[in-house]
Amino acid sequence: MSGSDDEDRGGRTGAGQTGRSGAGTGPANGYAVERARKAAAGLDHLTGFGGEHSSEAVPGALPVGRNSPQRAPFGLYAEQLSGSAFTEPRARNRRSWLYRIRPSAAHPAYTRIDNGTLTGAPFTATEPDPNRLRWDPLPDPAPGTDFLAGLWTLGGNGDASRRVGMAIHLYAANSPMNDRVFGDADGELLIVPEQGGLLLRTEFGLLAASPGEVALIPRGVRFRVEPLDATVRGYVCENYGQPFELPELGPIGANGLANARDFKAPVAAYESEERAVRVVHKFCGNLWAADCDHSPLDVVAWHGNHLPYVYDLRRFNVMGSLSYDHPDPSIFTVLTSPSDTPGLAGVDFVVFAPRWLVGEDTFRPPYFHRNVMSEYMGLVEGAYDAKRAGEGGFVPGGGSLHNMMSAHGPDRETYERASTAELRPQKIDDGLAFMFETRWPITATAQAAAAPQLQGDYDRVWRGLERHFPA
Repeated sequence: MSGSDDEDRGGRTGAGQTGRSGAGTGPANGYAVERARKAAAGLDHLTGFGGEHSSEAVPGALPVGRNSPQRAPFGLYAEQLSGSAFTEPRARNRRSWLYRIRPSAAHPAYTRIDNGTLTGAPFTATEPDPNRLRWDPLPDPAPGTDFLAGLWTLGGNGDASRRVGMAIHLYAANSPMNDRVFGDADGELLIVPEQGGLLLRTEFGLLAASPGEVALIPRGVRFRVEPLDATVRGYVCENYGQPFELPELGPIGANGLANARDFKAPVAAYESEERAVRVVHKFCGNLWAADCDHSPLDVVAWHGNHLPYVYDLRRFNVMGSLSYDHPDPSIFTVLTSPSDTPGLAGVDFVVFAPRWLVGEDTFRPPYFHRNVMSEYMGLVEGAYDAKRAGEGGFVPGGGSLHNMMSAHGPDRETYERASTAELRPQKIDDGLAFMFETRWPITATAQAAAAPQLQGDYDRVWRGLERHFPA
C-alpha cells in the first residue's frame, strides 16, 4: 500500500497547451525542477516484471474478493484497462483494474491538434533507404519545450492501425508538461533517457528514470513528464505490436540477462484537485486532445499486470563467451516484442552494458555483419567499442541506422586496433549503448532524412580497410 502527499496528488504547475508548454526556463522552471526532484527522491516501488501487483493510496480503497462491486469503496469508480484482447492466452493477457475518482469516460469530444514533429506509421512520405545513416544529437530545444512537444520522429515501420511495427522517436525538453497528460493508443513507449532525468506521473503512481535506466509506459496508460534537470534528452521506441516481455532463456537456464525482480513498478498515487487538464491522445499516428475539468491521474487504487516500469540497465546480467568468438548481439536482449513467427521479434531492445572480454584468439568487438533484421543504435554515455567517439563520430544522444542486409561493423580504426591488440582480460565499462532491432526495414521520416544533424559521409568510417590477402 502507499500514500501520497498533497503535492503528489494535486500540485498545479501551469496552464495546458497544445504545443509548447507555457513554462519558460527562468526561476519558475527552476522551481518546477526542484519540485520534481523532491517528488522523485523518496519514491517507493513494487518489484517484479509481468506479474500481478496491487496498490492503494488510501487503505481500504481496493475492493476485496471482486473487481467490480455494486459500489466501490469511497465512492470510487471501477474501470478495467485492457492491454490485450480478453481471450488472449493467460500468459499474454494484460489488464489492470483501476479505482478512480472519475471514470476515464468523463471527457468531452477529442479534436485534432497539430502533431508538431511527432508522426506515426505507416511511413509512406519517404522511401526506405538501404544506405547506412548516422545522426548527431538533437539541438537544444526552444525555451518552454515540454516532453510531448519535444518528441521528434526519426522513422519506423509497420502500421499503427494494425498494431504491427514500431517507431523511433527522439526527445529534447526543458519544461514540465504542466496541466496536460499524454496517452498513446498506438503502442507502448520505451523511454531511454540520455541526458537528464524524468519524473513520470502516471495513472498508477510516480516513477523516476535517469540516464542508465529505461521506463516502459504500456499502451493507453496516461502520464505526465516533469524534467529532473534543466534540459533532458533521450530516445523513445514506440512498439505497436505485442507488449514487451522478457526473452526466453533457453540453454542459459533459469537465471541471467534482465532479472524480473529488478523492474520497479509504482505504488498508487493520485491527483484530486478540480482543475483544467488537457488530455492528449495519440491515435493512428495523430494527436487528438480533450479539455477536461479534472486530472485523469486520479487512480486511488489498482491491481493487475498492465502497468508501467523502470529498469536500471546496470543491473543487466551480461552473458558472454568464456572461450572464443564474440556472441551474437541477441545475447544482450533486455526486452522483446514477439511476432507471429517464433524467434522473429517485432522489436528487440538490446543493451551493450559493461562487461568483461576474455575470448582467446578472438576479434573482440562486434564482427562485420549483414543481417535480415534492421538495427537502430543509440548511445547513452561514453563510447561504443566498435565505433570512434568524439566529433564527427558516434556520440551520446546520436544514433545510427543499419537497415536489413546493410553491411556494417567496426570502423577502420577499431579494426586496426582490435586485430593487433594483446589479448588480456579486458573490462568494457566506459560506455552504455543500446539497439532497437526490428524484423522490418526502418523508413526514415522526411525530417530525419533532411536534418542538419544527419552526418553527410558516414561511409567514410570504413574507408581504408586494406587488402591483406597476398596477390
